[in-house]
Amino acid sequence: MTHRVTFMPHNREINVEDGASLIRAAMDAGVHINASCGGEGVCGKCRVIIESGEIGGGISEHLSSADREKGYRLACKATVHSDLVVRVPVESAIDASVLKSTYVPRRTARIHERNLDDLKEAGLFLPPVEKRYLELAQPDVQDHLPDVTRLVSHLKLHHNESRLTVNLPVIRKLPDVMRQNNFNVTVTLARPVMESGKTEIINVQAGDTTACNYAIAMDIGTTTIYGQLIDLATGAVLAESGEFNAQISYGEDVITRIMYAEKPGGLERLQEVVVGTMNTIIGKIIRRAKIDPENIAAITLAGNTTMTQLLLKVEPRYIRRSPYVPASSLYPPIRAVDIGLEFCDHVTALVYPAISSYVGGDIVAGVMGSGLYMESPLTLFMDIGTNAEIVIGNKDWMACAACSAGPAFEGGGIKFGMRAAKGAIEDFSLDPVTWEPMLMTIGNVRPKGICGSGLIIMTAIMFELGLINNLGKFNRDLDTRRIREDDGVWEYVLAWADETQIDRDIVLTEIDIENLIRAKGAIYSGCMTLLTEVGMTMQDIDRIILAGGFGSYVDLEKAITIGLLPEIDPERVIFIGNSSLMGAKMSSLTNRIRRDVVEVTRSITNFELSETASYMDNYIAALFLPHTDLNLFPKVGARLAARKKG
Repeated sequence: MTHRVTFMPHNREINVEDGASLIRAAMDAGVHINASCGGEGVCGKCRVIIESGEIGGGISEHLSSADREKGYRLACKATVHSDLVVRVPVESAIDASVLKSTYVPRRTARIHERNLDDLKEAGLFLPPVEKRYLELAQPDVQDHLPDVTRLVSHLKLHHNESRLTVNLPVIRKLPDVMRQNNFNVTVTLARPVMESGKTEIINVQAGDTTACNYAIAMDIGTTTIYGQLIDLATGAVLAESGEFNAQISYGEDVITRIMYAEKPGGLERLQEVVVGTMNTIIGKIIRRAKIDPENIAAITLAGNTTMTQLLLKVEPRYIRRSPYVPASSLYPPIRAVDIGLEFCDHVTALVYPAISSYVGGDIVAGVMGSGLYMESPLTLFMDIGTNAEIVIGNKDWMACAACSAGPAFEGGGIKFGMRAAKGAIEDFSLDPVTWEPMLMTIGNVRPKGICGSGLIIMTAIMFELGLINNLGKFNRDLDTRRIREDDGVWEYVLAWADETQIDRDIVLTEIDIENLIRAKGAIYSGCMTLLTEVGMTMQDIDRIILAGGFGSYVDLEKAITIGLLPEIDPERVIFIGNSSLMGAKMSSLTNRIRRDVVEVTRSITNFELSETASYMDNYIAALFLPHTDLNLFPKVGARLAARKKG
């Protein structure tokens, strides 16, 4: 027996078998419902309203009696037993519009991104794929050379190409293409990573198409995927687009997805949905740039180790098991169509290598794209998200580590946490007399939750003004009705129900603050442990590079106030945005990076923090605001002392 399930407000319908999981029906219908725990029923965020029909289950301690009376159920625990009309409330939905907006960070200092002229001046410009126009001698009764021999001989004689290979698809199309324009053709050459390798002829076109040579750079993030279409003649980005990674419906973090991949058919499903997201982006940017897909020669891919193995359908289970070993750190060039990408047969996929299970190709791309590996300043490079990756070093040496910060910075583990989208509280101020808040949301609309940057700001301000202490506990002696106890948990009311989009009070709880302190403690202690292991302190660091979307949004002063970042002169902190995408783009423009990256990945020393004795000591010491040792944060300490005197 099958039932029809209609999801509102999407008005999307799907037929499912009796007893099917409601959240699985939503996934298969392409309707996103927040399920940060991957459907295990522990996060309570997959709330839906059953407007009509009969379900089984769906009741949870996460739902109050008032919620149940209104028809709320948890989608991950509900099963379908009749035709249903299900409404996905605003707090459970996903808002992708924020991906398309331009955000000006609070501090605009950026690394100079090398352009094509810089690369040419330094002698570094040699794209992994390039085109050559050839005017070949036509065969006659005295000249019976085979088409392939004619092509290869001309390249050797006139273009100094001595080590060449030709693949079968090119041989198949060569006879007709050569004769379409009197043996005047354009060949596409794929350069080897190492100079000792062979150059491959991957495509041949009639006439002169050398002015039309394109590549795509793509960052495959755990949460979002971004792509750029690049003109290899000018270095210009012709079009770009981003989408949420469809894998988020199967788990917010890499561990949950690895666990899903271990289920029957799980790996195949995760590979299918991430390729689907990538193909959506590829199609968009090709249409926007109005180019012929035949002229795309390569796609460069950068992602963390788990995302890379899921994309390539490589078993990821051993990434999360001690001793945490990935399947491979290096991958050969791959035909893009072989992994399901919608390209012509000749397009080559170039995959960034990883260093370890938790320091992946996205971080390597950031190191390469930012130029860190070629520069002298001693740098602390950080990419902050659910996992925080840290690199310390310069052109002479580098060391790296990864620490699990948890999902707090992306809304996970926070009662009203959410990603940065319309309605998310992103800025906050507090009246130190009345303790009344002023809230700013993304899009300037009524609030529906708290994003990571807003969480940092409000925690820092509450701490500096004395609303919470250094343990993150509320000052219960203050004269304000906003501090209250609910079911044994103390909380601060940010917005009353009638002020919100979700008809519920939005609060910040002591549990939320505790989760933030744990997350920031993991990152700070990761930095301190890595510095200790290489025999250095923060005084030795010349600059901090913050990468990733979170690094661009975070308020630097507030991040230091809570002890997320080491205290350093703000002028020495640089935001570079999506460094993974930057590195993918640079690899599309110069083969030098592809050659250098092999040496860089081999030379970076990786530290497993879980196996490093000092890490836990540093972590425990960091579980305070900003730290147990205020001598590490003298400016914050001075402000706190001044407030007490005042």
